[in-house]
Amino acid sequence: MKTIYVLNGPNLNLLGKRQPEIYGSATLEDVERLCAAACDAGFGIRLLQSNHEGQIIDWIHEAREASCGIVINPGAFTHTSVAILDALNAYEPPVIEVHISQVHKREAFRHHSYVSLRADGVIAGLGLAGYVAGVRRICQLASGAG
Repeated sequence: MKTIYVLNGPNLNLLGKRQPEIYGSATLEDVERLCAAACDAGFGIRLLQSNHEGQIIDWIHEAREASCGIVINPGAFTHTSVAILDALNAYEPPVIEVHISQVHKREAFRHHSYVSLRADGVIAGLGLAGYVAGVRRICQLASGAG
């Protein structure tokens, strides 16, 4: 089975509780269920969340040997973490960056993403459907369907 890492950054453990007017009422468990259902046969997901930058970097390093792609919602680390960018630059399989909200309709500081410099695709503003699209794209790429 090919594994897709679905990595989530700070505060995403509060999905469904934090700012539902922006992020909706769905939970991280809902994200996991939707991502698992979106996988093609022969693929599975490993959904992880941390509020700690170093832990996310460790998971990216782990994914180098254990995954066929990463779907990442880095949360606020999107706008601040050169370290996560460096870790992703050392990762060869595809990376899809996902944001639940439409970041370009929000505060100006959210318009810049370090992760986008490495991402093979960026999805913003589709809610949880962005994760589904990201997982499906990784399945296509990892299957050679480009």
